[in-house]
Amino acid sequence: MISASAFVRTLIVAFFASVLAFAPAKAQRAGYTTVTTTITWTYSDGGDDDGAFIDEDAALLGDEALASDGDEADDTGVATRRYAPSAQLATLGRAKAVYGPFSVIDATTVRMAGDVDGATPRQFAAMLAAHPTLKRLEMIDCPGSLDEDANLILARAIRRQGMETVVPAGGSVRSGAVELWMAGVKRSAAPDAEFGVHSWADEYGREARDYPANDPVHAEYLGYYREMGLDDAKARAFYAMTNATPFDDVTYLTRDDMARYVALN
Repeated sequence: MISASAFVRTLIVAFFASVLAFAPAKAQRAGYTTVTTTITWTYSDGGDDDGAFIDEDAALLGDEALASDGDEADDTGVATRRYAPSAQLATLGRAKAVYGPFSVIDATTVRMAGDVDGATPRQFAAMLAAHPTLKRLEMIDCPGSLDEDANLILARAIRRQGMETVVPAGGSVRSGAVELWMAGVKRSAAPDAEFGVHSWADEYGREARDYPANDPVHAEYLGYYREMGLDDAKARAFYAMTNATPFDDVTYLTRDDMARYVALN
């Protein structure tokens, strides 16, 4: 007799098999699958799902800011987001372990597909606790951040880990995910890599251009860009360029466009 849990698992497997069967051939050739759905990973209380269990006690991030969920406003008191979803989301297929938007491929490589929210820094920390030798972050389809405070926390964790950030062939990083890519100690992108930029917006719908030039919220971003290696002139130019596009729109840049502001390896 088939148990209820086994029956449910059978239905889930059948659903994903049907999704993969109709995936575009181009995406399959690239090594990942594009589907018109967003997958949310659920973690059980047990540790029997091939690494899917997050040990919160092991997810120590080294300082109070990183140990928080990242779902509060930053030091400016303004909660911002920078997010550009797509009609399609690339999923990464089978992996050794999955932590939120991260899929561990081997001892040194992790792939990212999905957005950043308040829980993502903890998921990243739990992943590093279980896989401390990870050094390469491949960004497949990253639409940005629903929580920019958490996004900057995550970016600095990527930098502290000494990770290389890569946008592979067919990859797309947009909005806050561009800031994550900038966090790599080495940064690279395929010739057809896509970078989408636009203004951030706060919880009231106000954008960067709605704040005075001397508002502390701007200093938060400019300081981050300088921290990631941009000189002051390039940091200001990049920030101005991104905010020239309204939040509800996206300007797409190539690898060569990004190289005008950020050093590539």
